[in-house]
Amino acid sequence: MYVQLPFDELKVDPSQKKRVAYFYDADVGNYSYGAGHPMKPHRIRMAHSLIMNYGLYKKMEIYRAKPATKQEMAQFHTDEYIDFLSRVTPDNLDLFNKEQIKFNVGDDCPVFDGLFEYCGISGGGSMEGAARLNRGKCDIAINYAGGLHHAKKSEASGFCYLNDIVLGIIELLRYHPRVLYIDIDIHHGDGVEEAFYTTDRVMTCSFHKYGEFFPGTGELRDIGVGKGKYHAVNVPLRDGVDDASFKSIFEPIIGGIMEWYQPSVIVLQCGGDSLSGDRLGCFNLSMSGHANCVNFVKKFNVPLMVLGGGGYTMRNVARTWAFESGLLNNVKLPTELPYNEYYEYYGPDYKLDVRPSNMHNANTPEFLNKILTNILSNLDHTKFAPSVQMNDVPHDLEDKGDEQEDSPEAIDSKGGSQFSKDQQIEKDNEFYDDDEKDKGDKNISDNKLTDEELKEIEDLNHQN
Repeated sequence: MYVQLPFDELKVDPSQKKRVAYFYDADVGNYSYGAGHPMKPHRIRMAHSLIMNYGLYKKMEIYRAKPATKQEMAQFHTDEYIDFLSRVTPDNLDLFNKEQIKFNVGDDCPVFDGLFEYCGISGGGSMEGAARLNRGKCDIAINYAGGLHHAKKSEASGFCYLNDIVLGIIELLRYHPRVLYIDIDIHHGDGVEEAFYTTDRVMTCSFHKYGEFFPGTGELRDIGVGKGKYHAVNVPLRDGVDDASFKSIFEPIIGGIMEWYQPSVIVLQCGGDSLSGDRLGCFNLSMSGHANCVNFVKKFNVPLMVLGGGGYTMRNVARTWAFESGLLNNVKLPTELPYNEYYEYYGPDYKLDVRPSNMHNANTPEFLNKILTNILSNLDHTKFAPSVQMNDVPHDLEDKGDEQEDSPEAIDSKGGSQFSKDQQIEKDNEFYDDDEKDKGDKNISDNKLTDEELKEIEDLNHQN
C-alpha cells in the first residue's frame, strides 16, 4: 500500500489564474505574549514584509478584515468565556482568580495587553475570508493571523484563545454541504476535531507528532462518533519525518479523501512548527516539503482557505509562508531575498530556503504502511458523500468601502478610496515603472537629490 514517492522540484503553472484574497491587519505584530514566550505574532508581520517586497501584492487583492465581534465569537465559544476575554487585562488579573483556572489562562496562555483585540483580528480574517469564498468573490483566501486550532469552546489552550478555524468553517457551512479541514501543524488540531467530532458535514484530517507531545490527542483510532464516525482522520507520526516520507503519506490520504468525501471547500492550516529546526518541533521538513502540501491541495481546484498556525523559529515561518503565498498565486519566488525591514533576521545566507537537518527519521516504511492501510480502509465508509438539504441563505451586506471617495471627481483629485486601490491587481501584459529595475536589485529607494533641490539648498545657505 505505502510507496515511497520521489520528492521532485515544485512546479507551478503561470497560465492557471487564481483569484486570491489576502487578509492582513498591520496591528497584529504589535501584540506580545510576554518576554521568553515562544509564540510571537511578530512573525506574521515578517511574512507580510517578504510578501510585499517580493511584489506579490500585484497579484492578489489585499484586505484588512473587520475584527470579529463578541456576537460572532459566540457562534462557537460560550458567552461567559468571551465576556472574560473582553474584560481581563494584566492590571485587573487578580480580580479573575477563579476564571483563570476555569478558562485555562496562565503560563501557556498568558493574559497580555490587547488580548481581545488580537483575538478579534484572528477571527475576523478567517470569517471574512470564508464569507468571500461563499460569495464567489475569490478562489483562495489567506489569513496567516488565523489557524489557532487548540482553542476550545470555553477555554484557552496551547497559545490559542479564539478558534478562528471553527468560526470560519461555521461560516462556510452556510453555503457548502461538505467542508474538508487539513492540518499540517506538528501539533494535533484537537480544538477543530472536537468541535466537529459528531457531524459528517466536516471532515478533519490532522498530520501530527503523537506520543509524549502536546496536546496528547490524535490517535489513529480516533475516528469520530455518531454521524461523524469515520469523519475524523488522524495521522500520528514520529520524530524526524522528512520531505519524501511526508509527501508519500500526505498525497494518498488527501487524494483518497477528495475521491470519497468530495468536499466543496477546503480549509488548510499551515502551521510552520513542522519545519526542520523549529524551537518546539521535532519534524524535519524543508520549506519545499511543507509547501508541497499547499501546492498539492491547490491542484484540486476547490475553493480554498489557507491559515497560519504554529511556528516558533520566526525567520523560517516567514520564509515558508511567503513562498507558499507565491505558489498560491502561481509564482515560484526567487531564492535571493529582497531587501525588507527585517532583512538582518535572515542571515547569514539571506536566502528564501529552510533546509532539512541530518536528524534520524523514526517513521519506517512499515509504520507508515500500517497507518495508510488503516486510514484508507476507514475512508471506504465515507464513499457516499453525505448530502444535506441546503436552504437559500440571504447574502450579507457587502462592504463597498467609502463610496463618496470613489465618485469620479474624488478619483480625479485624490485617486479614490484605499478600499478601491487595494482591489487593483497588476495585469501581466502591462508595463510598470518599477519593471525597469534589474531583478537582482535590492528594493531600496534612490534618495539622491535633484539638481533643482541642490540649487535650492545652496540659495538658502547663501541667505543665512
